[in-house]
Amino acid sequence: MNIQIINRSHHPLPQYATAQSAGVDLRANIDGPIELRPLERRLIPTGLFIALPPGYEAQVRPRSGLAIKHGITVLNTPGTIDADYRGEVCVILVNLSNEPFMIADGERIAQMVIARHEQAEWEPVEVLPETERGAGGFGHSGTK
Repeated sequence: MNIQIINRSHHPLPQYATAQSAGVDLRANIDGPIELRPLERRLIPTGLFIALPPGYEAQVRPRSGLAIKHGITVLNTPGTIDADYRGEVCVILVNLSNEPFMIADGERIAQMVIARHEQAEWEPVEVLPETERGAGGFGHSGTK
């Protein structure tokens, strides 16, 4: 699939790390280091602008290495970039650790996955079809 992209950053275009990778890394495009204090959240620019085809979204997700090593995650995960959005791709990072974290220019701060989606057409009804689970909610399926 071809996706049009404008790269106003000073970093290479996002790339898949391996042939089987689902996501590409997004890099911080900043003038200088940014300190992210404990429990602080910041909008970090990437310098990328994309045009997705209709029926697709880009999902911005945390990087597992940043999460486990430093407690850094994407606050609204997954963040959705709609096909009709033409603004800069930015990442809302939050520091869930007890230590400040320095974000450097070019640092891989998140990953982006391109995914197909559907739009629902709502059909109002009075009763839903029965299932084995029924209305069982959180924890309903047990620990087996």
